[in-house]
Amino acid sequence: MATPTPQAGTQAHGGAAPHETVFPPFDFATFPSQLIWLAITFGALYLLMSRVALPRVKNILDTRAAKIASDLDAAADAKDKADAAAAGHEKTLADAKANAQALAQETHAKLAAETDAQRHALEAELNTKLAAAEAQIADMKAKAMSNVEGIAKDAAAAIVQQLTGKPASADAVAAAVSSLKA
Repeated sequence: MATPTPQAGTQAHGGAAPHETVFPPFDFATFPSQLIWLAITFGALYLLMSRVALPRVKNILDTRAAKIASDLDAAADAKDKADAAAAGHEKTLADAKANAQALAQETHAKLAAETDAQRHALEAELNTKLAAAEAQIADMKAKAMSNVEGIAKDAAAAIVQQLTGKPASADAVAAAVSSLKA
């Protein structure tokens, strides 16, 4: 067996001579048939894509777009309902606060009126008791003062008798106590 000897610059890559085989896409002899098969393949792929695959993709995209649009509409409706509910809730809270304040003010006024009435009743009762006590004190003072004159006469008579050893005259003692009283 003889081994082929390489010749410089005459062999193509892979060991074949350039005139023996040419890479088929670059072979000008098969170029027209390649163009025909390219057109047939492109046409078939175009028909397949335009009639089968692209309508399915378009339907999927349209369905997704419709679903997204309906979801966005539902979200907008839900947001509007939530905003309305929040506004209603805020209004309810404001009304409740106003009612609570009005009730508190009414209760405060009622309690103040009751307290004033109780205070006036207590003051009237205390004034009555005070007047009665003052009358009682005046009466006791008058009784005490009426007894003071008698006690003063008795004490003066006892002092005179103690100092002089003789009983004092009742008229002289009465006159002396009366002169001191005036």
